[in-house]
Amino acid sequence: MRIGIGYDLHRMVELRPMVLGGVDIPFSKGLEGHSDADVLLHAICDAIFGALGRGDIGQMFPDTDPKYKDISSKKLLKDVKDLMVSEGYKIGNLDCIVIAEEPKLGPYRDKIKNTIAEILEASPDNVNIKATTTEKTGAIGRSEAIAAHAAVLLEEKE
Repeated sequence: MRIGIGYDLHRMVELRPMVLGGVDIPFSKGLEGHSDADVLLHAICDAIFGALGRGDIGQMFPDTDPKYKDISSKKLLKDVKDLMVSEGYKIGNLDCIVIAEEPKLGPYRDKIKNTIAEILEASPDNVNIKATTTEKTGAIGRSEAIAAHAAVLLEEKE
């Protein structure tokens, strides 16, 4: 078994789509970044990289490389999953938390969970998605940013 943690934060901006957990969420703002800036999938990528001892998302998919400009983070996570599988591991369980004042994620939680499980070829029962706010404090509380944490347990494939 191997354990990894991940974290990401992106600033909210106008004129960008909001993508969280690989799901398009109708909202007046999106997240700023070189890719689609999906903080949740980025945190998951970092957690898996950590469990594998492979650095982080910035090393593997640098924002200085034009081929990653506006790329879907679902593609990045699939590439990370392929690396995980090639090294003989599968998801034991994944626990994530999105920290955002808005948009509210309750209506999208199941779709996010199922999307992540499908990309990772994991049972939805082994993927948990939580959401919280910062009670209107700091940049996240002012709806200037969204952050995510992820913890993953990888198991050796049989």
